[in-house]
Amino acid sequence: MGVRVTDTTLRDAHQSLLATRMRIEDMLPIAPLMDEVGFHSVEVWGGATFDTCLRFLREDPWERLRRLKQCFRRTPLQMLLRGQNVVGYRHYADDVVEKFVELAVKNGMDIFRIFDALNDLRNLETAIRAVKRYGGHAQGTICYTISPVHTIDLYARLAQELVEMGSDSICIKDMAGILRPYEAYELVKRLKDTVPVPVQLHTHSTGGLAPLAVLKAIEAGVDVVDCAISSLSLGTSQPPCESLVATLHGTPYDTGLDLELLSQIADYFAQVRRKYAAFEGEVTVDVGVLIHQVPGGMISNLLSQLREMGAADRLPEVLAEIPRVRAELGYPPLVTPTSQIVGTQAVLNVLAGERYKQVTRETRAYVQGYYGRPPAPIDPDVQRKVLGDADVISGRPADHIPPELEKARADLGELASSEEDVVSYVLFPQVAREFLEWRARGGGLEPEEVAAIAVALAQDHARPQPAAAPRREVSLWKVAGRRRLLNRAGVP
Repeated sequence: MGVRVTDTTLRDAHQSLLATRMRIEDMLPIAPLMDEVGFHSVEVWGGATFDTCLRFLREDPWERLRRLKQCFRRTPLQMLLRGQNVVGYRHYADDVVEKFVELAVKNGMDIFRIFDALNDLRNLETAIRAVKRYGGHAQGTICYTISPVHTIDLYARLAQELVEMGSDSICIKDMAGILRPYEAYELVKRLKDTVPVPVQLHTHSTGGLAPLAVLKAIEAGVDVVDCAISSLSLGTSQPPCESLVATLHGTPYDTGLDLELLSQIADYFAQVRRKYAAFEGEVTVDVGVLIHQVPGGMISNLLSQLREMGAADRLPEVLAEIPRVRAELGYPPLVTPTSQIVGTQAVLNVLAGERYKQVTRETRAYVQGYYGRPPAPIDPDVQRKVLGDADVISGRPADHIPPELEKARADLGELASSEEDVVSYVLFPQVAREFLEWRARGGGLEPEEVAAIAVALAQDHARPQPAAAPRREVSLWKVAGRRRLLNRAGVP
């Protein structure tokens, strides 16, 4: 059997390229054809999709999962689970993690890729145990980064411990796209010699290394690789699936996938991508990531923060500050939520004129140990500046969080029509409540969306049209519910 392929088009690809804005209406028409390809799995959920569904798209993420499961009858569905952070940005109590996993399996999830931003395996215990209990596939994940303390020996030890915890497979998660081809070969080879379970590679094309790293990983014996359909690949997304299929054709690594079928799917997503042009990022290939290790999406967020402060010209200073902050905080991998913690603190250090003069609540919680154990000790001077006389907690961070579900049920009352609603509310209280209230009113467009549509239609009718021109179809979601388009239409 050749190399197997996980397709990321319906999750990480559009999260990386289109700000996670792809709607279910653009997934369902092509899903049955994708189900025929023979992918190892399709990643459709987790990461930022849960938040974005509620916050921007007025979609119930649980309903999205159920509808996709109806389409993918042959192909396992896969999600990205942030360990004790679930799909949010803080640690949640064990009862939340367990209920989330239970409901995810019930609604159709098969494979859970479980990671912790610090590679603190204590933060994966509850999630792995829950996935095994409810019949899912637990994929223990190693966040790949480069630092004086991140070595192949460390990664091999983490993989072995993840298997001992019950992981059914191991994933190397290269979120910044900094895994170099020959390092990929050595790392995969070491893991294959260390653990008795399948090994998978996830990387990004940000630094231009990904296609080469994937090929070397395959030569080293990796079992599964992540790719995206070509029309939503490269840049900050994954390597293109079709190119890999063609490369491996006729070799011992042959994927067995049909290039013609993949081409049809690529044509479909090429059309879909145009619909979300307003959300396209600016990063294509950024070799700077090979130096500062800052993922492309993180750079976009930093630039947005700086623009709001009128300091966009200071981005180079922030990019230079990030490695210093990262080293002082114990070399955390730059992935959600630690990427936001390090990046925001770097912005404050640059703009305040004095390093750590201003400290975010998240930085303080991180230094105090509420996110887990850093890969290396935190700089004592920085710890003193951030915490003062406050103590650092010991033990597993979630042990300090009381159960949360019962209080959430009481807070929501009749607004919750299911256990899924309660979990959504715990994860994103304000956003989920707004969504549930909107749903209780019967759904429909919000006032600002109606205004945006009215403005767009008025502008459309004002343009001279040839008499024989066919009537233009206007997608409501193409002109409404998105900040950029609202601004262009003149709506606050």
